[in-house]
Amino acid sequence: MDAMKQPSEGRIVSVVDDDASIRRSTERLIRSFGFQSRTFGSAEELLDSGRAADTGCLILDVRMPGMGGLELQQRLVENNPRIPIVFLTGRASDEEERRALDAGAVDILRKPISAEVLRRVLSTVFQSTVGDASLGDAVDRSILGEIVGTSPALREVLSRVSKVAPTDATVLISGETGTGKELVARAVHAGSRRSMRPFVAVNCAAFPASLISSELFGHEKGAFTDALERRVGRFEAAHGGTLFLDEVGELPPDAQVALLRVLQEHEFERVGGTRSIRVDVRVIAATNRDLSAAIAVGTFRSDLFYRLNVFPIAVPPLRERPEDIAPLVDSFVRRYASQTGKTLRGIDPRTADALRAYDWPGNIRELQNVIERSVVLCDSDTFAVDESWLYRDSRRVRPASQPLADELARQERAMIETALAETRGRVAGPAGAAIKLGLPASTLDSKIRTLGIRKERFRGLT
Repeated sequence: MDAMKQPSEGRIVSVVDDDASIRRSTERLIRSFGFQSRTFGSAEELLDSGRAADTGCLILDVRMPGMGGLELQQRLVENNPRIPIVFLTGRASDEEERRALDAGAVDILRKPISAEVLRRVLSTVFQSTVGDASLGDAVDRSILGEIVGTSPALREVLSRVSKVAPTDATVLISGETGTGKELVARAVHAGSRRSMRPFVAVNCAAFPASLISSELFGHEKGAFTDALERRVGRFEAAHGGTLFLDEVGELPPDAQVALLRVLQEHEFERVGGTRSIRVDVRVIAATNRDLSAAIAVGTFRSDLFYRLNVFPIAVPPLRERPEDIAPLVDSFVRRYASQTGKTLRGIDPRTADALRAYDWPGNIRELQNVIERSVVLCDSDTFAVDESWLYRDSRRVRPASQPLADELARQERAMIETALAETRGRVAGPAGAAIKLGLPASTLDSKIRTLGIRKERFRGLT
């Protein structure tokens, strides 16, 4: 297998931070993604070097001795207003964050920096700065960077992305867990006029019902017991850009009401506040639930559904586009071989057949995890997978007329199996599947028994 071709070759990312360890770790990450990197210990050092003009992206620390990141940003955009700037901070104030975003910063990343977040931000930056290419080309480059496949089902998704991207229409992306809904959302953002502004993602299922409103809309100091200072929410952070609401079907009723108001009026109040705050944000939502069924049982508002479902995009499961499995496998093998420094020259034919035959209940996320583990364990130059990891269950195959109750059980099973795969079969504890799913461990154990899931089969996935 040839070395992975890096589409980002020749793109330079400059890092300006007074902390040498941060510079080194960030530079290593940037180079591992295939980009070139330069580092500078201060704003003055960057300016004195005369190298800012030929930089494809700048990562600036907000607070540094001498000239800070915000002042440097102002100096730079006077001469090159389109230069993409990403801020790196450990303690920026609300006012500093708002100033940075209002001035056109692409994003604000928190220290310690997440490799996956940085990779996605840089991917978005370089996909959205394609010179004089047409919007269609920009969207295609965005998609090709992350969304792999050529099946008719996937081409239909990409066609819808290219049509809606240049508009400000609200988008609702539906699909099973692990199908790549966030990648589709990022492709919409990358092809929009907001591509140089923030893309802010929030998982609505990751926060307790009592905290999700604060996460989305922020809060004032003293709004509740632990509100020791004012906090800017995700809507304000996404001002001018795109807010991606993943698992929107999990929002509690009060947050649904507040979200409906923002979509209608483009304004909201922080928790504990009385002042209305106007925002210019495009909302893209995603769900793996049947929202029509949720409306029928009263857990999701019909008026909110209609506001979100302006432009629906349904992402098909991997089992419905089997022709995409081979290119996905090739892409993941190349990625993880490059990251681990291994040279893999081919794929074992038996493995290739097994991967094509498996129905991938966890979709692309499951495939990606299997490939990553297999690359790590591979001790030859031929890629192979332990076929015991590919467990089949005939109950996953269902007729098109399957009743709603069975459909909901299937979705519940897929979510539980995905969580068990990510936690190596562990149910309880701080790193267990019960925490990921927001369920008591005893309840999850009961569901596992009822659905006939063999949790022990996930324990060997290391």
